[in-house]
Amino acid sequence: MNGRLFPLSRRLLLSVVCLVKLSAGLGAADDGYELWLKYRPIEDSAVAEGYREALQPIVVWGESRTIEVLRGELARGLEGLLGNPPDILPGRDARAERARLIIGTPASSPVIASLGWSDELRELGPEGFLLRRVQLSGRPTWILTSSSDVGLLYGTFRLLREVQMQIPAEALGFRDAPRVQWRMLNHWDNLDGSVERGYAGDSLWKWEELPDSVDPRYIDYARANASLGINAVVLNNVNADPRLLLPEYLKKVAALAGVFRPYGIRVFLSVNFASPTKGRFTLEQRRGGIGDLDTADPLDPRVRRWWKEKVDEIYRYVADFGGFLVKAASEGMPGPQDYGRSHADGANMLAEALAPHGGIVLWRAFVYRPETDPDRAKRAYKEFVPLDGSFHPHVIIQVKNGPIDFQPREPVQPLFGAMPQTPLALELQITQEYLGHSNHLVFLGTQWREYLDFDLFSKGRGTTLARIVNGTAYGYRWTAVAGVANTGSDRNWCGHFFGQANWYAFGRLAWDPLENPAVVAEEWIRLSLSRRREVVEPVLKIMMDSWEACVDYMTPLGLHHIMEPDVHYGPGPDHAAGRSDWTSVYYHRADQEGLGFDRSSRGSDAVSQYAEPLARLFDDLSTCPEEYLLWFHHVPWDFRMKSGRTLWEELCFRYHHGVAQVEEMQRIWRRLEPWVDAGIFRHVDEKLTVQLNDARRWREVCLHYFQRFSGREIVQ
Repeated sequence: MNGRLFPLSRRLLLSVVCLVKLSAGLGAADDGYELWLKYRPIEDSAVAEGYREALQPIVVWGESRTIEVLRGELARGLEGLLGNPPDILPGRDARAERARLIIGTPASSPVIASLGWSDELRELGPEGFLLRRVQLSGRPTWILTSSSDVGLLYGTFRLLREVQMQIPAEALGFRDAPRVQWRMLNHWDNLDGSVERGYAGDSLWKWEELPDSVDPRYIDYARANASLGINAVVLNNVNADPRLLLPEYLKKVAALAGVFRPYGIRVFLSVNFASPTKGRFTLEQRRGGIGDLDTADPLDPRVRRWWKEKVDEIYRYVADFGGFLVKAASEGMPGPQDYGRSHADGANMLAEALAPHGGIVLWRAFVYRPETDPDRAKRAYKEFVPLDGSFHPHVIIQVKNGPIDFQPREPVQPLFGAMPQTPLALELQITQEYLGHSNHLVFLGTQWREYLDFDLFSKGRGTTLARIVNGTAYGYRWTAVAGVANTGSDRNWCGHFFGQANWYAFGRLAWDPLENPAVVAEEWIRLSLSRRREVVEPVLKIMMDSWEACVDYMTPLGLHHIMEPDVHYGPGPDHAAGRSDWTSVYYHRADQEGLGFDRSSRGSDAVSQYAEPLARLFDDLSTCPEEYLLWFHHVPWDFRMKSGRTLWEELCFRYHHGVAQVEEMQRIWRRLEPWVDAGIFRHVDEKLTVQLNDARRWREVCLHYFQRFSGREIVQ
């Protein structure tokens, strides 16, 4: 297909728009499908009229598919918000002189070119944009401009968001650009339609129907991502099936790329390192490829040639293909170590094939070896730090936020402060693998803010994770934030209505890692649920308290990985069978003396992987932050906490407090019934009932289990 846009039926697009309008006109219940792009009418007629007068007529310059998408979204949004179709004119229209809002680039619009803003737009970069009011022919006129059509699309979504938020028309105006180059979703979707760690139905991708049939839902998915500035998607599971690289599937990938392209979204693929080898791949065995070679050794010329030819083939199908995501030498997946080679050898081979096309390799640092590591948390640092500076310029190392595995709370992975010469991408998990799946209301914006504000001190005070990720700390050539997606085939996309808030928050924080999660949460509430103060304020409280509540009723004080095995859902502190570093007892180390994993200098010495003064702070039991206490120390049951309570008493208090917080969340929610859509109200209330029962179970199971070792009465 030579990278051309996959042809979509205009009739299909129009019918979808009409159906959405019809359902809205009939007063259909809110099923969550429209996400934060509901465009509900502005109730205050004076406010609506102010927008009509300030923003219409509109002139849009340009003729690309992205501009076509922009016009459609602008028409859809303003009609929904203001009650009648907006007057949108092409740039060459004779009536364009009456425009109150002009949208275009300096290259497409002579009017905008004459303003002399090109230098400012270059500073903002190709995805940046600005909205500014000027005087044209004696009339106040709004100018929305960027140096690219995609930037204009982002700016249009920003304008619609501000109108939805009812920012006064006279106060409109913004200037913005992403702080991170690649803002991507990682889909752990399999070719059979299943989703690893997916809790919202089956995969969005209907591989059996592609490329001949393109689900309109793909368009709405692309709209949602573009509204947040998400510009990349990895389509498939990191436990990758090599068949996705066959021509029959590359045609399907090209179809999806064609849908996403006008929205500024690039497609990436997870690849199996053993793809060039013979043998049929199975997910269970995680071995086998699609080639005819007897090796996947990255230094073997035949293997290098195979990957080069395969990459060239991919770009013939998708000319703007983004690159590869690779999980290698981890949890049974093949990697260069199988052939005595390093991570750099493997990543560089792939990068050499991709680089001529502008593609990149995202090489995951999620590695651990129970046979050699008494402390799993140390492995990534050990394997990757010695390789700093040896990776190809088109390689990014993708690193999970913490040293273990997306736990409710972890300290930041120390690798982030130890590789100044190698671009590191932050990998977050939006899907709640360890945080109650799609049954628990847990707003992750506050969790991510804690990680992003974490100071690693690697270049002195102020070397926060946010500054490392956005490239300002070390001047990385590439910057990226990846989120393991929580989307699926469920009508509301995420299984839990409030799961949408985490998708939204990820996009906003990936765009700007310094963003305030409270601001983001309030935006989402106003866009997705209600603009009423009676709703916004209490729901904001629920969201901002929810993560800490989850930590308390699951894994307080630095406990981690004590979930039920395999499913990672409910409490499983007694799990001790099988591979040691997949068991709960490996992590909590409960005995008659105390509780917690000793990672101090007297234990595994994981503290030494952090820069000073962090290493010293974490190493000392008296100074270690209590939220990480049991992460870094094996603590006596009678150790006196800052509250004055003993460790055992504090543990009891935290578990009880977590349950009480969920009880309060449900009480608050139930008071909102008169103000919230009935369907959404019932859905969330039912989920909160499940969450409360789960929280109580966590408390009872964990406290009774740990009581066996403490020998003390459970404090109510």
